[in-house]
Amino acid sequence: MRRGTDVHRICLALPTNRECSAAITALGDEAAYAARRFGVETHLLVLDSSDGPTREAHARTVAALPEVPDVVVHHLDETAQRDFLRRAADRAALAEPDRTLGLMLPDALSYGACTNRAFLVAAALGCRSVHRRDSDSSYQTFGGEPVFPVHHELASLGKRAADAFAGVSEVALDPAIAGRTVSMVGASFIGELSVDIGGIRELDKDVYDEVVGLWAPGHWSAEQRRELAEESFKGAGVLPFAGDHSTLTLVDPMHVDMSNIAFDRDVYERLPLPPATATIGSDYFLIHAVHDAGLPGVLHNRHIENWYTGERRTHAGFLAYQERFVKFLLSMLYLHYVYARMADAGTALLDDEGRLDPEPFAAFLAESVRLDRTENERRLDTVAAAYGRLGGKYAEFARGMTADRERLLDEAARDTEDFVALIGDWEALVRACRDTEVPGGPR
Repeated sequence: MRRGTDVHRICLALPTNRECSAAITALGDEAAYAARRFGVETHLLVLDSSDGPTREAHARTVAALPEVPDVVVHHLDETAQRDFLRRAADRAALAEPDRTLGLMLPDALSYGACTNRAFLVAAALGCRSVHRRDSDSSYQTFGGEPVFPVHHELASLGKRAADAFAGVSEVALDPAIAGRTVSMVGASFIGELSVDIGGIRELDKDVYDEVVGLWAPGHWSAEQRRELAEESFKGAGVLPFAGDHSTLTLVDPMHVDMSNIAFDRDVYERLPLPPATATIGSDYFLIHAVHDAGLPGVLHNRHIENWYTGERRTHAGFLAYQERFVKFLLSMLYLHYVYARMADAGTALLDDEGRLDPEPFAAFLAESVRLDRTENERRLDTVAAAYGRLGGKYAEFARGMTADRERLLDEAARDTEDFVALIGDWEALVRACRDTEVPGGPR
């Protein structure tokens, strides 16, 4: 592996808690493509929170990946991740290291926390960008070849927007911000809904519109909520890739997915994702931050294929996923307030060097925690009534949700408080990680 600060390193990251050997193999192919096509040192990072037998199968898959020049593979189980985080936290001299470690590696599933760990490992490895993929998705093919998103990501990410013009199909960017860095490149997905609620739509379209509309701001009209429900969670639809198109723009958060995204280090080294547990959508915050701060991005059409794992088809998987969906709805009380403040702040979200400034984000989040919970109580009432009308397993979930009502309301507020605390620790953590060795060594 080459050394030196002039080496262009990237991190192609796959957090997982399930069997995904096929995804790891495919990611190895994308890593090889990145190294070969763009001459970058590609660190393929698998953050593995799955059970023992599954981790062992993944280790065999990693060992079977072909040796490729400038591709370095890291497969870290939770013990290795915890060791890395503990050493970084000690070096950072955090005020509450145990709390921070709990937010970085919680006992429960957290979409934001697993990606935050990838960000910190990337910082330790000296990477310039993180390219995020998911274990329940796959690449499209075109002309017999896989369609790798990293193609567009490395063509533009980290460049001045003005210098990225030649690498995109279309420019839809205010010339006044062409001197800013391309900070995010992303696309969406085709296939099944990104949120496992298609069964509600099949049973009752009116209930679907009512429940999905709950993630809108509280003051929206019924028509606006119906329009949101119609647009939500569909990604790029079902039409397959037929040729490249990319646009340099301020990327609309509704048009990209976290399974198909890349961030420049001046984004994720400045601001983490919310560490909320059991909450879908908690990992989308940076997409909004980049957009509202006026940082250029590229929207392309190398969409990922999305599919559901078998676990989500089980009864236990259904109940767990519905709770994640409800917690997502409750999180919007706080996030809509913060997003509105972010939109008003605009470039005030940037520091003097044109990077995200953590302070206003933390301030807006701290303000949001003081909001009245009545809107969230109405959300729970609406879900309970709607699911009760659907009957069966939905009514069963509604009964359990109602019994857990106060816990869910408290957790939504506490998740927001935890995010404020993590933002406060983030700069010190990132700085400490730059001097912290990643355990296990590369393969």
